[in-house]
Amino acid sequence: MLNTTPQWYVGANASGGSESINYYISLSHIDQTDLIMNYGGFYRTNAQINVDANITKKLKVGASFNGRIEERDHPGVPGGDDQWQALFAIYRNLPFQRPFANDNPNYPARTQQTETNFGMLSYEKSGHVNDKWRVMQLNFNAEYEIMPGLKAEGKFGYYFAHHWLDNHEYTYKLYGYDEATDTYPVVHEMNNPYREREINNVEEFNTQFQLNYNKQFAEKHNVNAFLVAESYLRETPRLWMRDAPASNALTLMRFPTLLELADEGKRAEARLGYAGRLNYNYDEKYLFEFSARYDGSWKFKPEERWGFFPSASVGWRISQENFWQNSVINKYMNEFKLRVSYGLTGSDGVSDYSAFDYMPGYNYGNGGATIDGKYVVGTQPRGLPNTTLSWMKAKTLNAGFEFQMFNGRLTGQFDYFRRLMDGLSARRNDVLIPSETGFELPYENLNSSLTTGVDGALTWRDKVRVLGEDLHYKVGGNFTFARMYDWYRYNPQFNHSWGEYRNSILERYAYLNWGYRVVGQFQNWEEIANYPVDIDGQGNRTMRPGDFIYADLNGDKRINGYDERPIGYREGETPYLNFAFNLSVEWKGIDIAVDFTGAAFASYYLNSEAREPFHDGGNNPQYYLENQWRLSDPTDANSALIPGKYPTVLDGNRNHSNYWRNDFWLLNVNYLKLKNLEIGYTLPTKWTKKAGLEKVRFYSLMQNLFSFDNLSDVEIDPEITDGTGVHYPTMRTINVGVNLTF
Repeated sequence: MLNTTPQWYVGANASGGSESINYYISLSHIDQTDLIMNYGGFYRTNAQINVDANITKKLKVGASFNGRIEERDHPGVPGGDDQWQALFAIYRNLPFQRPFANDNPNYPARTQQTETNFGMLSYEKSGHVNDKWRVMQLNFNAEYEIMPGLKAEGKFGYYFAHHWLDNHEYTYKLYGYDEATDTYPVVHEMNNPYREREINNVEEFNTQFQLNYNKQFAEKHNVNAFLVAESYLRETPRLWMRDAPASNALTLMRFPTLLELADEGKRAEARLGYAGRLNYNYDEKYLFEFSARYDGSWKFKPEERWGFFPSASVGWRISQENFWQNSVINKYMNEFKLRVSYGLTGSDGVSDYSAFDYMPGYNYGNGGATIDGKYVVGTQPRGLPNTTLSWMKAKTLNAGFEFQMFNGRLTGQFDYFRRLMDGLSARRNDVLIPSETGFELPYENLNSSLTTGVDGALTWRDKVRVLGEDLHYKVGGNFTFARMYDWYRYNPQFNHSWGEYRNSILERYAYLNWGYRVVGQFQNWEEIANYPVDIDGQGNRTMRPGDFIYADLNGDKRINGYDERPIGYREGETPYLNFAFNLSVEWKGIDIAVDFTGAAFASYYLNSEAREPFHDGGNNPQYYLENQWRLSDPTDANSALIPGKYPTVLDGNRNHSNYWRNDFWLLNVNYLKLKNLEIGYTLPTKWTKKAGLEKVRFYSLMQNLFSFDNLSDVEIDPEITDGTGVHYPTMRTINVGVNLTF
């Protein structure tokens, strides 16, 4: 791994126009070298063009183009994900195993896992992967004023992306070294090359036609409404093939050596929708809104294809009332608004369901058999058609308020929200089908989930006089706290009260993290011999000083599943509490912007390589080995023990009670990270104009500089979710640049 890698970015843009037409053009390129040594990198070029024109006083048209070419390049390492394999090698390359026979770089050696041998992780030895996307987005829009207050608007969007993946994983030989003859005999060969190519396109068509009406009546009645019809069509044809070339030097694929070919067709998706919204306010004090959508999805059968989703909201600007305006409170709080909304929205992203599952039929290409000397490709029944599953529906309540104080210097908002998601998929458990049929019951919209939470934001803007110049500053913060519940469950069944307590997900916090509670570590052999609770289920025969003591919560003098309790939160997803703080300052051409982000109520579980001793014959993290219970003299079994944070690392000990799921290995994460820091200086105009420049700004943008967290002991970034630690590291980026405006 490299400590630092170069990244460079260059961009230019131009804008201009007249009363009738305006344009904007930009072009940029970014180049980022991989943190893994000699492992390629990431490259992207972007282009943007916008044009808006007033054809007549009533007709406006516009068009935009956005395109990018992005490419990833790295060695074609045999095995799974190539980036992951290179990081995994850190755990797999043991200190006493050399990557090359006799340290000769021309002869890679055989180690316990060839795919992670550092000597093989290169373009020359492993192969080559090139992954490239070419993407473009075209948008056209037109707006026509039919009459005062009434406008018609049409939009058309076309998106096209072309993906080209070339992966060639070479055959190879591994060598030993014969010191007597100074030769390198072959000790292993891999003669099964892997050559794949994937070509797939993404093509999308979006159309929208909209009528907008905006009118004021009798000075105090304000009406705003729109009607819209929109369509969406997406096609993602994909062609994939695998070859076994006769030589590593052959880059083209040929039919005689072709092993697999998959043509997945267009895989079309289509949606159609109609929507409308009506806004009314009286004197900018009483606010009402009603909206509705009528959407159809290609996924469901025609009778279940359409869904109607209405919503409504009301607001009251109390600060516009006379009693507020004439009170002393108006001197401090200039704006205060209450608002409540309730609505129904739909989603066709139902789990356990694929498009056209409502149709009977067969899946072609499942197995096969030889009949009359010829191989016949097999088919498989699709199962019972799903004719009942349709839209998931979210019923959302939101209530909150907004305010401004001290002439707008302090602004803020606070909201409570509650979302009940109905129609989650599940199978009935009170209808039985004989297993001999080979079918299972189809999924239905039976279950629900509930999410509740609060969020808020505060911002203070002001200026002060410093050395004869105004210093403008802004300080702000925001937070969101949300918790999900598993809500209604279809016909829950339990054998006993413990089963209900342990396994029920009926109206209970979702994703509870269960495990044992560690209450200490054995300090010596005498404590183990006299301990009254059976920790390991074997009379404590396997326990050693430093091993974990679990809480016997049910008092039966033995540790088993009945002693498990909730010990943490959801892993690998958005934390329940997220917050941010930001600060910006501008003074005499100097500008500073700081963004802190943080989170709490999330869990990180140390797993596999990060927890188990010598997992699959690999290494352990340094922090673990340096702080374990160990003998003061490793050659003397009777020498004094040195206490540590971690249990003694013993080879072949991964199933020990120390590694049962517990709150020592499950870390409940809290952190505050300096996410962005930007410092800039704009040269005085009197200097830049002499050089023919309108503006010159020097800046440095820094990201992920440091964090305050409770994961520093295990050397894991708090935003990484992979429990093994085998994860591409969060990059600390420091950019230095200059902006020139002509």
